[in-house]
Amino acid sequence: MTDYVPPKIWTWDTESGGTFASINRPIAGATHEKELPVGKHPLQLYSLATPNGQKVTILLEELLALGHTGAEYDAWLIKIGDGDQFGSGFVAVNPNSKIPALMDHSGAQPIRVFESGAILQYLAEKFGAFFPTEPAARAECLSWLFWQMGSAPYLGGGFGHFYAYAPSKMEYPINRFAMETKRQLDVLDKRLAVSEYIAGDAYTIADIAIWPWYGGLVKGRLYGAAEFLSVHEYKHVLRWADAIDARPAVQRGRRVNRVSGDDQLPERHDASDLD
Repeated sequence: MTDYVPPKIWTWDTESGGTFASINRPIAGATHEKELPVGKHPLQLYSLATPNGQKVTILLEELLALGHTGAEYDAWLIKIGDGDQFGSGFVAVNPNSKIPALMDHSGAQPIRVFESGAILQYLAEKFGAFFPTEPAARAECLSWLFWQMGSAPYLGGGFGHFYAYAPSKMEYPINRFAMETKRQLDVLDKRLAVSEYIAGDAYTIADIAIWPWYGGLVKGRLYGAAEFLSVHEYKHVLRWADAIDARPAVQRGRRVNRVSGDDQLPERHDASDLD
């Protein structure tokens, strides 16, 4: 392999290749004018059923299953491969142009919430569910929630990119990020060896945040990498992943904004859409 020598000044190479080369760019902001649709419910979600998108739809479906009728929502599809996230309306909700993004129209003034962890915390606090109030339990939940925010980029943008999406296979980055991904799985496995759920005895937004990434990985749903990463080694993660996978609200939430595989539901505007 020829060694890469970085230039003195980096410039943008639009021909760099890879699955997402057509939408990646080094600047922020809108590329085109496009207003976002608004449906009949106070909560308007703009998303795609990636692991980050699944977090929010799973929580919303869990809230509805508890009887929180105010958690009814419209889920609009944002096709990131087509650059929908760079439309002016979406950028107004999330200046970082990443899914998911939420608008809450239930109050006197609309509230925007972006970044999946922020949306989970906002909704859990709004409805008083899946988020402990006792200080120590709350701190544990928040710590694991933010663990996911800091860790998953190494799994997704690191391992997933170089293993599944880069224009060519490169040994160094695949090895580097495979090592880190397995370290993270070991962190979770050791935690789940002594705790039923991530933050303790109760199912919380920490589980909802972590499961679509790491549960999906050990269930063989991410990057076709289960065998490569020997996920069978992480018995406690597998136990936890199976338990959450069996929850009806999780199964419903996984379908929303899905545009590939089985049980696709590109948009969701009513509970009956999932029947």
